[in-house]
Amino acid sequence: MLTIARWIIPLKLRLQTPVIIVNFKTYLEATGRRAVALAKHAEKVSKETGAYIVVAPQCTDICKVAESVEIPVFAQHIDPITPGSHTGKVLVDSVKEAGAVGTLINHSERQLKLSDIDAVVKTAAEKHLISCVCTNNPAVSAAVAYLNPDIISIEPPELIGSGVAVSKAKPEEVTKTIKLVRKVNAEAHILCGAGISHGEDVAVALKLQTQGVLVASAIVKAKDPYSVLLEFADATI
Repeated sequence: MLTIARWIIPLKLRLQTPVIIVNFKTYLEATGRRAVALAKHAEKVSKETGAYIVVAPQCTDICKVAESVEIPVFAQHIDPITPGSHTGKVLVDSVKEAGAVGTLINHSERQLKLSDIDAVVKTAAEKHLISCVCTNNPAVSAAVAYLNPDIISIEPPELIGSGVAVSKAKPEEVTKTIKLVRKVNAEAHILCGAGISHGEDVAVALKLQTQGVLVASAIVKAKDPYSVLLEFADATI
């Protein structure tokens, strides 16, 4: 468990940008032993290039992944609950105990009410976990900015998994998001997600003044995830 201990307390102070967050979702290519293998590809690329890469496996794989790599591991979701009678829910203490140092919140495939987002962001902060809130448009991004998450990731849902990068297809959505968020929150990191498929997409996202990208299928379902990760990482350097 030494790897986990290395990250848990100081990571919130050591969050680096630009950052690449890889969401494993529930793809078979990133389930169980394959989750560990993919995380090791990400770790290898991170060590070779110096790129800051985070992986977000399924909850059942967090412990094994966190024990196997030294790069940061996020949960894909936590629920706004406290310990008790909440069968089937995801408790913040459980993902932290498993080795997660942060969590995605409000992904378009696991949306929450604004009040619940607020509760989860606060809970994550109390447990020293990094909060990455996904948003679907500039207005929602601005509302979330008031909640003081560590990261806001703008992801128009119609582009998720499309192979069409938001940084190219809707650059105005990204720039408007940045403008609105910065009016109320000067500290949250702003990422770009949805359709990010190539290193060039990452480069364009950074030129738009974001601090990184949130990606999934382009890496998880790639025939050669290492090569795609390397391409993404090179774009951040």
